[in-house]
Amino acid sequence: MAHPAMSGTGTTEGDDPLQTAVWRLRSRACWADAAALLRPQTAEASLQRASLLVERCLYTEQGWEEAEDALRTAEAQAHDDEERGAAACERGQLAYAATLHGVRDRADEARAALGRAAALIPPGAPGRALLDFRRGLLAENLARSPQAARAAYRRAHAAASAHGDALLLSFTWRHLAGLALRDGEMTEARQGFAESLRIREELGYLVGTAPALASLADAEAEPEASRLRAEAGRLFRLLGGVPTWLARQLASVQPAAQT
Repeated sequence: MAHPAMSGTGTTEGDDPLQTAVWRLRSRACWADAAALLRPQTAEASLQRASLLVERCLYTEQGWEEAEDALRTAEAQAHDDEERGAAACERGQLAYAATLHGVRDRADEARAALGRAAALIPPGAPGRALLDFRRGLLAENLARSPQAARAAYRRAHAAASAHGDALLLSFTWRHLAGLALRDGEMTEARQGFAESLRIREELGYLVGTAPALASLADAEAEPEASRLRAEAGRLFRLLGGVPTWLARQLASVQPAAQT
């Protein structure tokens, strides 16, 4: 799996100090530094390292070759179906990110990899929630199928809730709210965006807080909308312009939910 915010991964008191350090770096957009703390000597460590570097690509549009190398290592070390499925899920996410950012059209590879992951990760396994979420991303942003995206996000949301995956819940809340906003369901959109923001602030997920603020602004009236966008812009600049795609949202003042 991609090590979201669950007990044991650095987000709660008493966690492994290594995971706490990795989480703090990741949440502050220091993915390379976080990955450097992990020795790729086991399948689990290699997979976590790859997931960090894949996430960096999505947020910064940089580091593609390093992510590919880390992913190949993780794929080579995977020795059971769940590990192979998790590696395929990361492969699909990397191909999705490359397609989304216009690096290269890898949409077919993304679909194939996530399909392979679905065949390997059993229903009910913790990694299934992340897989369903990523299948929703493909449906929403590449296939332009909001109905299919909504169904995938809802499955991911229910599974994330069942497994106590707080960070993934912040993503599912946000994307379901984004679809509600497109449909003009403003109350539902505000609730979802507010929940996403609340979770990210509680977790200290700084790199995801600016996008959450900007999304909530899209569902609010003035002057609250301008206040939220100003705060999003402040955090965006504090992190050196990460995530890169947020610049377009802040400039155009249009809804955009890339991750």
